[in-house]
Amino acid sequence: MQRLLLAVVLSVVAGHALAADMPMPAPSPPPMYVPFAPVYNWTGFYIGLNGGAAFGQSNWTDSNPALFPATGNFPVNGFLFGGTLGGNYQMGAFVAGIEADGDWAGVNGTTFNTSCGGVGCETNSNWLATVRGRAGYAWDRVLFYGTAGGAFANVQPAAGALPFSSSTQAGWTAGAGVEYAFAPNWTAKVEYLFVDLANASCGANCDGGNGTTTTVSLYENVIRGGINFKFGW
Repeated sequence: MQRLLLAVVLSVVAGHALAADMPMPAPSPPPMYVPFAPVYNWTGFYIGLNGGAAFGQSNWTDSNPALFPATGNFPVNGFLFGGTLGGNYQMGAFVAGIEADGDWAGVNGTTFNTSCGGVGCETNSNWLATVRGRAGYAWDRVLFYGTAGGAFANVQPAAGALPFSSSTQAGWTAGAGVEYAFAPNWTAKVEYLFVDLANASCGANCDGGNGTTTTVSLYENVIRGGINFKFGW
């Protein structure tokens, strides 16, 4: 029994001695470094292109309906395409800026009913420009914004075969949109604008020389997309 106990003790001591002579295991490698993805910075100036569709309504009102019965209103629609220039400044998640654009447009509408002097009325607009403030909330690379400011457009009314009258009318515009930064210096956007222009006045070009004054109004709903290049980071 004593011999068995002595053999066990010697075996344990030998095992400890052998373990002490073994090399220590190598330390675990440090965790792989994953760089932090920076939050996108919307501050900077940008230029771009935009394009889309416009639809709305034109309203004609004559000062003497007995001489020239004017139509009440009729729809207008068409498309537009142009350039954009603007700048943003970001403070935390809040982004404020200003944007201007000028678009060539092909917006028109016609009514051929007899209520427009028996000849039909037509309203055209061949360009649209806006200057607007923008304010929104940035969620990293996505910007949700509202916008409002001034609008300017060429309004061209005519009746029948008479030549078009032409005048530049100022008004206001307001809308909203969303913009996405798909690359460090490139963004894409989709926006809606409501445009309400001041009334145009059309005389002999609209009433055939009856001596009456015709008031022509025009408003547009603009849905367009755009792509911008932003300077700097």
